[in-house]
Amino acid sequence: MNVETKGEIAGHTEEQWQARVDLAAAHRTAVSHGLHEGIFNHLTLRVPGYDDRYYQIPFGTHWSEVTASCFMEVNFDGEVVRGEGIVERSAFCIHAPIHRGVAHAAAVFHTHMPFASALTRLEDQRIKPIGQTELAIAMRTGYDDHYDGPGLDPSEGDRLAKLCGNNQILMMANHGALTLGNNVAEAYDRLYYLERVAQVQIYAMWTGEKLRELPEPVIEKTYEAFRGKAAPKYGDKSTAQWHFEALKRLLDRKEPDYKE
Repeated sequence: MNVETKGEIAGHTEEQWQARVDLAAAHRTAVSHGLHEGIFNHLTLRVPGYDDRYYQIPFGTHWSEVTASCFMEVNFDGEVVRGEGIVERSAFCIHAPIHRGVAHAAAVFHTHMPFASALTRLEDQRIKPIGQTELAIAMRTGYDDHYDGPGLDPSEGDRLAKLCGNNQILMMANHGALTLGNNVAEAYDRLYYLERVAQVQIYAMWTGEKLRELPEPVIEKTYEAFRGKAAPKYGDKSTAQWHFEALKRLLDRKEPDYKE
């Protein structure tokens, strides 16, 4: 049964069902990439066609079990308006305010993935300008340098939403990381490359040698290349979409039930 037909039978629009499929794929792929933390952390997405609710997995679901049909629709008051299950408190308190308050936060992915989280444990959690991928990530990243305990009140999400601003990534001191996107592909792509950048930086730091930081003219030249009209184009899709479609093809071969 194809995605469109199943979406119609399930009472979802084609766009909503595809959103569920993509979000399920992100959870499954995060397991294979070692970015998950069992039943904790949260990958959420605004429900297409609505501006007051988002998709969230029922609490207790392991990310390796996630399927397109399992998501609850949770409104910005923390109520389940479609589906069944328990709403994990910190997911609601962090994600609902960001979905509500940040225009480019259709997708909000928050993890405690090991290398990025290790950076947040350092006195200086900044991504260093030591390579091309680092610069691509750093130019999209903001920093929260204040940790005051678990996010169990929506005021924490409001605070984080303000810190996100125009950034697409937020490093959260003593905690973890957030990535934002207009869709699942963008948020996952940023999550994946943030973790890769953090891993390389930590490996470089482990050597004990002085880091080779790039000079300011090269940094500016690289930023302009990433931002400017000269940036490479690959058809009518972003590089994040190309990447995520490749990841879904891997799932199609190994774990096709994520679409169910």
